[in-house]
Amino acid sequence: MAGPEPGRPRIPPSAAVHTPIGPGLRDPGVPAKGHRVNHWLVKSEPDVFPLAKLKKVKKEPWDGIRNYQARNMMRDEMTIGDLVLFYHSNCDVPGVAGVARVASKPYPDPTQFDPDSKYHDPKSPEDNPRWILVDMEFVAEFPEHVSLAAMKDDKALDGMLTLRKGNRLSITPVEGKHFRRVCKMGGWKPAKG
Repeated sequence: MAGPEPGRPRIPPSAAVHTPIGPGLRDPGVPAKGHRVNHWLVKSEPDVFPLAKLKKVKKEPWDGIRNYQARNMMRDEMTIGDLVLFYHSNCDVPGVAGVARVASKPYPDPTQFDPDSKYHDPKSPEDNPRWILVDMEFVAEFPEHVSLAAMKDDKALDGMLTLRKGNRLSITPVEGKHFRRVCKMGGWKPAKG
């Protein structure tokens, strides 16, 4: 649902920081003991697919990603149970609206094979699909929207990949400390488990 994006800064696979589940981070839908959660930020335009829609439908395929770097992160690094900051982009007040969770293993994005889809890719063979997706499920809506401006002004978020100048990827890894800080700014605390 995030849509196409231009390629920008190269993000090495090691940039996805794995954070062990600890006190205050356990989420009921995440496998217990020993599961290491990746944290991500995904962008979606609120007039196309807002967090409120994910809340209503509960789970949705994250289709339309047509950037190799973003595709590779979904395919190679996202795992079921990873927590995701849901960011509204291309709007009056861009920022994080809440949290979602990766809810499936990667699988081929069917829109690449649909000639009526704006994400159709006639060069992608069905026997070796070029584009994949994962399902996202709703976790929480923040009591307070965390604006891009507020995130840029918060020193605790220094170094957050999404805030780097020139970064336009619709999927970026997020360090655990940054994930927790944005959640705190939004007035939401993950359930203890």
